Order: sequence, then C-alpha cells, then structure tokens
Amino acid sequence: MDTTETTATDPVCGMKVDSGDSRRSEYQSNAYFFCSAGCQSKFDDDPVGVLAARAEKDAQKEAGQQRAGGEGTSCCGGGGGSASKATDKAADPGAVYTCPMHLEIEQVGPGDCPICGMDLEPKFVDAADQRDDSQYTDMKRRFWVGVALSVPLLVIAMGPMVGLRIDDWIGNTAFGWLQWALATPVVFWCGWPLLVRGVKSFRSLNLNMFSLIAVGSLAAYLFSLVVVLMPGAIPEAFYEHGVPPLYFEAAAVIITLVLLGQVLELRARQQTSGAIRELMELAPATATRIDGDDEEEVSLDEVQQGDRLRVRPGEKVPVDGRVLSGSSSVDESMLTGEPIPVQKGEGDDLTGGTLNQTGALVMEAVGVGGDTVLNRIVQMVADAQRSRAPIQKLVDVVARYFVPAVIACSIAAFIGWAVWGPEPQLAHAFVAAVAVLIIACPCALGLATPMSVMVGVGRGAQAGVLIKNAEVLEVMEKVDTIVVDKTGTLTQGRPEVTAVETFGQWNERDILAMAAAVEAPSEHPLAQAVVRRAKADDIHWSAAADFNSITGGGVRARVDERDVLIGNAELLSEQGVENMEAGRSRAEAHQSQGATVVFVSVGNQLAAILAITDPIKESTPAALKTLHELGLKVVMLTGDAQPTARSVATDLGIDEFHAGVSPEDKHAFVSKLKEEGKVVAMCGDGINDAPALAEANVGIAMGTGTGVAIESAGVTLVGGDLRGVAAAVRLSRKTMSNIRQNLFFAFIYNALGIPIAAGVLYPVFGVLLSPMIAAAAMSMSSVSVIANALRLRSAELE
Repeated sequence: MDTTETTATDPVCGMKVDSGDSRRSEYQSNAYFFCSAGCQSKFDDDPVGVLAARAEKDAQKEAGQQRAGGEGTSCCGGGGGSASKATDKAADPGAVYTCPMHLEIEQVGPGDCPICGMDLEPKFVDAADQRDDSQYTDMKRRFWVGVALSVPLLVIAMGPMVGLRIDDWIGNTAFGWLQWALATPVVFWCGWPLLVRGVKSFRSLNLNMFSLIAVGSLAAYLFSLVVVLMPGAIPEAFYEHGVPPLYFEAAAVIITLVLLGQVLELRARQQTSGAIRELMELAPATATRIDGDDEEEVSLDEVQQGDRLRVRPGEKVPVDGRVLSGSSSVDESMLTGEPIPVQKGEGDDLTGGTLNQTGALVMEAVGVGGDTVLNRIVQMVADAQRSRAPIQKLVDVVARYFVPAVIACSIAAFIGWAVWGPEPQLAHAFVAAVAVLIIACPCALGLATPMSVMVGVGRGAQAGVLIKNAEVLEVMEKVDTIVVDKTGTLTQGRPEVTAVETFGQWNERDILAMAAAVEAPSEHPLAQAVVRRAKADDIHWSAAADFNSITGGGVRARVDERDVLIGNAELLSEQGVENMEAGRSRAEAHQSQGATVVFVSVGNQLAAILAITDPIKESTPAALKTLHELGLKVVMLTGDAQPTARSVATDLGIDEFHAGVSPEDKHAFVSKLKEEGKVVAMCGDGINDAPALAEANVGIAMGTGTGVAIESAGVTLVGGDLRGVAAAVRLSRKTMSNIRQNLFFAFIYNALGIPIAAGVLYPVFGVLLSPMIAAAAMSMSSVSVIANALRLRSAELE
C-alpha cells in the first residue's frame, strides 16, 4: 500500500503515525490517529482546541514558507537592506490580530476586543517584524493632553475648598462654562477610545471595565452640562451651599486616570515582549549571497532555500543551513548557553543568529523565513505569552457577573442615599453611585493573569526555557516526579568508543573497519561513535552491502563477503551467535563502569565487544541536586543494560532507574505513574522519547534534540541542559504564585472598595468617597498588579 494511504499526522504532537495500527478517534465524521493514549486523551477532551492549534501551526509554517519565497503579503515586502526591518506590523494589511484575554477573537488588522475591550495583538510574529507602538503613542498623547487640561480644571473646581473662589470673581455662569471648556476635550477627545469601547460593550451586551468608565464619566459630565445649560431644572435636593454642584472635574480626572492605567498597561505589555525583541535582534539584517563569481548583500527576507551564502569572521550566521566549505569556530551560546565555541567544518549544521568567530564559511541556506530555529522560538514565546492559564476560567466566570452586579450596587447606593441619606440627599446619592461605578472597574482583575503569564514566559525565554502555553506553567507547578532519558539528557549525547576487545583471530583494526562499514549508514549515536573512532584511527573500510536494521537493537550487513551483525547481547543470542558467554563476562566489567557494550559477530561467531561511553554533562550532578532540593523525585529510563544504568544512577544519586526500556516501555511507565496519582514531567531529546513526552503531564524536550521531541513537549530547553528543568520548575512556581497574588490584590480591592465607595464609612467617619478618589484608587489597583507582575522579570531561576 502506498505510504500516503497509511501515514497520518497526530494532530496533538505532529508525529507521523501508521494509520493501520495507531489509536483512532472520530470527530465530525473524520478519523484522527494518535501516537499514544495521552495524545488521544488530549484530543478527545478538546477536539476543537486541538484542531485549532494544529491549524495555527500549519498556518505559521505556510506563512513562513511564503515569506521565504517572497509570496503573500508581508510587512517586509521585499525592501532592501535593514530598512525593511523597521517596517511596522501595521503596514501589513493582512496581519491577523487576536485578544490576549479571549483567544477566540481574531480579526484582520488592529482594534479592540468586543468582549473585554483590550487592545488586540498580532497573532503571528516574524523575526523580521517589529512591534507596532502606535497604540501606545496615541494613548500617551491623549493622557498628557488630559493632564494639561485636568490639572487647571481641578485647581479651579477645588479652589473654593482652600479659599480660592474663582466663582466670586467671574460669576457662577462663567465659572461653569470655563469648567465645561476644559473638561469637554478631555472627555470627548482624550477619552474617545474609552467611550467608544463602552458603547460597544452595551450594544453587544458584553459588559466590561469600559462599560463602567463610560457610564460613570458621562453621568458626571452630562449632569454638569445640564447644570450649566438649565440650572433651574436641577432639584434642590442636589444643591450644595445653595447652588447645584458641578462634576466636570470628576469626569475629566476619571478619564485622565483611566488613560494613565492604559498607558501603563501598554507600556508593561511592551516590556513583557522584551524577550521576543531580544531574540529577534539575534538575526542579522542582511546576508551575503553568492551568485556564480558575484557576491551581493541582500535583505534577509530575500534569502531562499538552496542559496549559497558567505559568512565572514565576526558576522552572524543569517539563516539555518549547512557548511559547504571552510572551517571556523562558531559561538552558539545564544542557543546552548555554553560559552565554548563549536568547531564547524564541511557538512556541519549552522543555526541562524549564532556568531561566526575565526574563519570564513560558505554555507547553503536550508531553513529560511519562518522555518528557522530562531523564528520558531520567537513564535513559540509569542504564542505562550498570549495563551490562557486554566486559572483564568475563574476570572472569566467572576467577570461575567461582575459588571452587572456593580451596576446594581450603584443603583442601590443611589436609592439608599436618596431615601435615607443626609441633605443634600440626591447630591450624595449621585456621588456615591458614580464612585461605585468607577472604583469597581475590573481592569485589575482582567490584568491579573495575562500580565503574569506574559512576563513569566518572557523571563523563561531569556533563561532558555521556552514554555508552549500558560497551561504548562500551571501544571508544571504541581509536578512531583521527573522522568529522564539518559542519552543526551544526563549525558552529552556524543558517545565515544573507549575500548575494543577482540576474540579469535580478529584484531582491533579489522573489527573497527567492518563495524564502521556496517554502522556508516546509521544515524544512531552509538553507530556514529564507531565511525568516529575508525576515522580517528585512520582506518579505511569497504562499502557494506545488504544493510538491514533489525528491530530489537542491531544492524546486519555484508562486508567483504562476510556476514557482520552488530547489536546487544540479547539480539546476538537470538540470532544464534556462538561464543557469547566469553563476551558477556568481559562486558560486565565495562558496564559496571557506566559504559554501553556493543557485540560484533562475523560469520555467526562472536568477534569483538565495543565499550562505548557517553560522558555525563558537567552540569548534570548540580542540576539533579537542585531538583532534589525542590522536592522532586527523579527517575531514569534507559535502553542500556542493567549494569550500565545502575552505575550511572549510583554515581548521580538518581532515586530510581529502569534499564532495557523501549520507547513503548517509556510510554507505559509514564502512564503507570500517572495512574498512581503522580504528576509527571518527562524529559527527553529523541524521536523515541516523543510518545512518553506526549503522555506525560508536562513534556520537556532538549532543544538540541529532534523536532518531533520538541513538538511533543510543553517545555523546550534551548540549551539542552538539565539545569533548565529546575529553572522551569522555579519559573512555574514563581509565576503561579504571582498570579495568585495579583488575583488577591484585585479581589480584595473590589471587596473593600465597593462598600467604601457606596458610603459605608460615612455613618462613622463622615467620609464619602469622591469619584476622583475612586478613579485614582482604581488606577492604583491596576498599577499594583502590573508592578507585581513585572517583578518576574528579575526572578532568580538558577
């Protein structure tokens, strides 16, 4: 059967699976196939969300390919040089924007959310794009105009309280018109975006913070306008000191203070994207393209797959690719965190954004536009910053009933003061009603969770910990068991042959020549270790024929008309290889020292054993110590033999280990831990780890690993360092703690603020809260939430 008929894509993790013997679910008459029960369960719980996320990833990939090929509409649109990088997002008429609070809201172009009123943000981020600051600039301009007009208005209106009676100098009528002249531009120009959002909220019946702002400020303004135009229409119950009161200053100050909150929020959201901008700036603006004998400097968005590029000493690698000629050391610390440069030569891979140091290189572009490692990291961080933590559901439920309840409280406060309050009853009732509307504005409640998520995800990105979404942060906090693979996770992932023991007539060079011939076609780390050892010993080998990979841990081929089999002891015994006992006895000595032993047979006779050692990463012991200090249990799963696994686990102080584990066994083990009530984080780097990563509560992929492993994981450690696991745990705990603090601030503020605004302190202290003070308190509640969230930017993760 054609592979196109039997191969399907797991919609959760993106793995290619065989539809013939994979897990299957039906949704809307379509069949979907899965690599594991974990992926299937995630799909069954939320098929709409999973399919939407998969469609978004496909769209991002397609968008990246279009940018790479110069197709579609892009804000970089083919301009030359670095100037294209300065083009705003707003210049792309086809850009899709979404709400950070309500991800289901999407539209082409910027605007505001019809549900909560927040400013929409670009959904897709490209390393060549820059953030649009026009909204922040506009709000800041409106705020400062509001300040310039509100301060003199406040002085004029409040002057009589300190003996500055301007109304005595110019008369009550002129006094009212002067306040009107100062307040009107503030309310209807400075506050226009706020009023528009408030009106929209009533039209759609999605009441939000702007509903309360619009009602409160317009009530104060319109009442004052009636006083100026028709003072006789105002009942005497409103009069203060024999004249109807004016509230122009309250309306203007309310608008100005709300604008201050908006400016601070927009500024804070810009700061939270600092990690994204830092990542974007790693990519150079241009690349040197080689065309025959000519070279030209071109904009990065003009580079296409297959282009030959020159990278001079001191230049950054422009895109992902491979070295065609030349040799150099490349600083990859931006990816790995390791300060030691990596030597690169012909055939080696290069990552865009890394720094070429000593030599000149000619490279072939392989990953460009949206397909570069750097761009995928940028998009992952942007997606995570917009995602919603499950705890946000509580806020959504509260917000749904909050605004109608506040309006009801405002009406009740008006009635209470009008019926039972002291003279002037209606004036007091009006002030209390407006104060309740303003102080209860739920902006702090709306900011509490997304601000912490945005800052926390950005802080993680700076530390090389990439969080896929906010849900991962919430689950990661509860993890109590860390399951780790050995190769590439605890170890360097670059094993070396440390000993060769031969049997019979065979010598070391003959064995290495045959073994290298058989292993050369394989990409397995142990196979590559054999090939590297043969090359290091200057051994040449013949081409192998009839190569065959055997399920169960080995390979077979013919070399110089000899049948050569390489694999573990169990495989060779199953294949009937003779003299295995001699090899097993010698293998135990190497395995007790932490080495992996590979058996080699020639013509059905054991010919040699190869001891292969993968050094432990220098950072691993300290990382494991930190994980234990955080109260986590560490379990190692490995395909190695029992003695090798025991040696490594003992040396590192690992709590529990299991040897000879297959990919299916890893998946089953993680599933078993979850059934026991454990909250499991699985850490791995290979394709064989992908099912277990998807099954775990949180999958943690090493950034140095395969794309399938990274796609299956909720957390990616850019540097491939186990210390990142401890950093991810600390980040999740600090972020969730910060969210709870913010929610406490927001809830306690409203729990205390509404009764005070309604006048609960008046009978005891004779204090009735002014709408201006209420607006100031409301703004300060937002500032407290923003300031608390921004503390995460300096959180210690090591």
